[in-house]
Amino acid sequence: MSEKLQAPRGTFDVLPENWPARRRVEATAQRILESAGYRRIETPAFEATELFARGVGESTDIVQKEMYTFEDAGGRSQTLRPEGTAPVARAYLEHGMHKLAQPVKLWYLSSFFRQEKPQAGRYRQFWQIGAEAIGSDDPAVDAELIVLLHTILDEVGARELRLRLGSLGSPAARVEYRNALQDHLRAHEDDLSAQVRERIDLNPLRAFDSDHPGTQRVMETAPRLLDHLDDEDREHFETVKALLDTAGIAYDIDTTLVRGMDYYTRTVFEFESTALGAQSGVGGGGRYDGLIEMIGGPPTPGNGWAAGVERILLAAEGAPEPQPVVDLYVANAKDNGEREAFALASEARRAGLAVQQELAGRSMKGQLKQADRLGARYVAILRDEGIALKDMESGEQEVVESASAAVARALKGRHPA
Repeated sequence: MSEKLQAPRGTFDVLPENWPARRRVEATAQRILESAGYRRIETPAFEATELFARGVGESTDIVQKEMYTFEDAGGRSQTLRPEGTAPVARAYLEHGMHKLAQPVKLWYLSSFFRQEKPQAGRYRQFWQIGAEAIGSDDPAVDAELIVLLHTILDEVGARELRLRLGSLGSPAARVEYRNALQDHLRAHEDDLSAQVRERIDLNPLRAFDSDHPGTQRVMETAPRLLDHLDDEDREHFETVKALLDTAGIAYDIDTTLVRGMDYYTRTVFEFESTALGAQSGVGGGGRYDGLIEMIGGPPTPGNGWAAGVERILLAAEGAPEPQPVVDLYVANAKDNGEREAFALASEARRAGLAVQQELAGRSMKGQLKQADRLGARYVAILRDEGIALKDMESGEQEVVESASAAVARALKGRHPA
């Protein structure tokens, strides 16, 4: 027998019962971000591989190990997008958004793809909410983005949040630090993991992310980038902290915080939920002032974050689930009344009501039970003698003269004067 077909490893089906919670996250993000001037963008599911090699970084785990890359029919190397910032930066550059009022504020909710080991809340196809503000180096942009993500996570009920905050400085200011860190790593090379040893020249900062015991001991005494910031970078970081203090956002300064992409500069941050255990990251990001230049554009400051929908849902586990609204349930107790019931449901939907109708041939008792199960506000019961409209909250029932009257009463009940 052939193997049973199922979703590929590291992917999942979003079933009907999963959607209310996911819709709540999306609706909360949309309301909060769009009220702050962020407009939605959607980029293609795949891009030229070069975009990620240049933008994310050749030496990163994402580019070296995790990307789904393929050759198309024209012999071009394409990659399923592993993250959202580089594609948004490409769209900003391609469509001349530098001509718009700056910063250009964009947000997305999209699926992404990484070939990594599946873990709780981490999948090979996953969904992220992201926000990007491109075209301003003002530290208020950094603070605003952090506050917006905090607001979203708080409103959806993410538990036990902690904000880690750091600064990577500007690329020029990092040169001195990079040399000092490389000297430290080479002095303790025998204690490092093979992967970290291989990356001393390419990407020494990634040693801070290693879970190798020997490497972790070496990094305890490693020099810290925050001690090597130049005056401008230090002033920028101090302003970000002051603005977060003003907004009442608590944070922990983390001198070991690095990000998985090469494009980050200055402010970096990550929200964790300690309720999730070891894999605690929920969302994070930071400033990427060199990214547009990396992919062929002029020097352009930028900042943004991404938060995993699946991670948010895990962090918000136990929060009240939103229930779908059913304004009117159309029940049929009339012989040959199917067409009338369908017409009433259609008229109610045109009027803007959320409507469900009987489609399974249940008895009247079964239909009322189904309406109650769905949480319907009203039930319109088609009978030979007319339409009975039942208020499911009060239990009161009255006969109305027409389908239009039933719809009008249901609308009035949903929007009381």
